[in-house]
Amino acid sequence: MNWTLINGEFVERSNAKVDIEDRGYQFGDGIYEVIRVYNGKMFTVKEHLERFFRSAESISMSLEFTIEQLATQLQELIVKSNLKLGIIYMQATRGVAPRTHAFPAQNVPSTLVAYTKELERPLQKLENGVQTILVEDIRWLRCDIKSLNLLGNVLAKQKASENGCYEAIQSRGQEVTEGSSSNIFIIKDGVIYTHASDNLILKGITKDVILNLCVDNGIQVEERTFTKEELAAADEVFLSSTTSEVMPVIVIDGNAVNNGEPGLVTRKLQALFEAEITRQCGTLK
Repeated sequence: MNWTLINGEFVERSNAKVDIEDRGYQFGDGIYEVIRVYNGKMFTVKEHLERFFRSAESISMSLEFTIEQLATQLQELIVKSNLKLGIIYMQATRGVAPRTHAFPAQNVPSTLVAYTKELERPLQKLENGVQTILVEDIRWLRCDIKSLNLLGNVLAKQKASENGCYEAIQSRGQEVTEGSSSNIFIIKDGVIYTHASDNLILKGITKDVILNLCVDNGIQVEERTFTKEELAAADEVFLSSTTSEVMPVIVIDGNAVNNGEPGLVTRKLQALFEAEITRQCGTLK
């Protein structure tokens, strides 16, 4: 049976409803997270929920539960849904109130919705790599907040889709920021570079796992901005996200990266990342 978590209660998916005056529907006034589930266990759940609460604080939105309470409810949702491999999608909005731009009264509770979805690992793409295109980053200046306002991301992803590509790599002028739903890494002369976690990108949970793995395994990595020229000249390129893991990029705007093959450093990081999944959630099947 499919279950949805709504404000602390488990409801059959077919009966799950949200009020038309919910501010998430009216304004995109809310935040969200996507958490990967392997072997029925949430991967990096603490980090995801901490970011969820950090995003809420950034938009001055109060949540009616603690991280610990939410983690318990999400795990119960996994069990009730019998989810072994997939994701949890969750979002919180500023609640239900008559439509006006200013925040509603303080006594309006936020709305929390969460549900599960079966989702296989993209094994073929992880093995062979993916194609990407470059697009101009037209989003707002608080991309560090994981908000429901994703129209810029949607338009970028649609352009990638229309061009037969897996992802759109965004840039502001010459400065590469991130993908439409991923962080971007380049490798040059054995050194990994990725955009610093500032207001222009989302501080990716998978990105942080990768950075820690690099430090622990003696792989040189620098968080700094890099240009489209540096991207084009990179020895290897990969992207990361909750569902993409460590994904090799083999084509950018029709031009091959590393002769169209995933590189050795990327392969090493894939192996290290899979080992971290196994450490937290058990052996991958």
